[in-house]
Amino acid sequence: MSSRRSFLLAGGLGLGTAGVGFAAHAAGSDKPTSGDHDAGSPNPAFHGTNQAGIVENPRAASTAVALDLTCTNRSELTDFFKALTDRARALTTTGIFDDQANGVASAPADSGTLGDSSPRDGLAITVGVGSSLFDERFGLEHKKPRRLIPMETFDGDRLKDDLRDGDLSLIISADGRDTVLHALRDILRNTRGAATLRWKQDGFTSTPRPQGTPRNHFGFKDGISNPDTSDADTMNNLVWARDADQPWTAGGSYQVIRLIQMFSEFWDRISLTEQNNIFGRDRSTGAPLDGSKETDEPKYVDDPRGSVVPLTAHMRLANPRTDATAHQRIIRRAFNYENGMNANGDLDLGQVFVCYQSDIAGQFSTIQKRLSEDPLNDYISHIGGGYFLALPGVRDAHDFFARSLMT
Repeated sequence: MSSRRSFLLAGGLGLGTAGVGFAAHAAGSDKPTSGDHDAGSPNPAFHGTNQAGIVENPRAASTAVALDLTCTNRSELTDFFKALTDRARALTTTGIFDDQANGVASAPADSGTLGDSSPRDGLAITVGVGSSLFDERFGLEHKKPRRLIPMETFDGDRLKDDLRDGDLSLIISADGRDTVLHALRDILRNTRGAATLRWKQDGFTSTPRPQGTPRNHFGFKDGISNPDTSDADTMNNLVWARDADQPWTAGGSYQVIRLIQMFSEFWDRISLTEQNNIFGRDRSTGAPLDGSKETDEPKYVDDPRGSVVPLTAHMRLANPRTDATAHQRIIRRAFNYENGMNANGDLDLGQVFVCYQSDIAGQFSTIQKRLSEDPLNDYISHIGGGYFLALPGVRDAHDFFARSLMT
């Protein structure tokens, strides 16, 4: 038995289950969805047809992580997914760890950074797989979803090789930053020898001010309009994977992660009127420029020349709100980031744009191409991220991540 697999069996499965961009304003119902919540609301369920973190909004603290797998064969990969499931289940359900489980002379089972028992804090762990997982290493080429490709480069992108793609993605979100870091640390510890970090970006969701949708670093409410997650037909048509030739993806969703750098110093020097026209919304209220509140639907049909909401406004380019573009709607789950300062001495601010859909090419990519003439592009730069398939949910205590793929 290889050292990697031995570690997984001893360190991961052996612990038991004591107890896982600005690029588009999604269209659809402006009503609060079933995933909307404030910090302190009930913890999302771990077991289910779909993973937590897709229907639910991001919590106060989040991190996006990409991993490269160092497993050498399919058996080791299966052990990795089982160990990952074991840790995610324990972290999101009981959060109780027996530090003496491996004997008094062994290292404790938990880092202890959250105390003797770990508060769940609404913790959700969403796992995705990238197209590179389906190369020759594991014999999974024939199971690759046909809609899953490496991340594309669009006009104006400045993608960095060390910040893009990956075999696996993790989106970890909770009410406490320490809870997010504790979960990531636990997962990495218990899958060591099978996976390594490729890139990582921490972030946060701002408190709604004064109410409604949280704001981005440019001061605008971000992600006001999302499809109604309580409508099963809408979710099936827009969000859940529907690859007829890959039935194992049922219950999953195609995930786009984009790391978007925001040039706040440049943005802060333009007038409020120009800022409003670039977004197509009033910065204070979040309302479209032809409305009075953030939930108002813009009346583009009454404004064909863009006299009120400019034709080049970000929200209008991203979502023209026509019958022909209705099937392009996506679910946004973005959060902000702050990385100190850059080499030029400017604040390093940005957004981790995350969205879910049934078809990346037909939804996200189509929207992104429409945004090529977006004036907002002068104030942002896409520097990293990746395309992934968020795996189907773990159905019960006997199931594990990617079981339908590995069997």
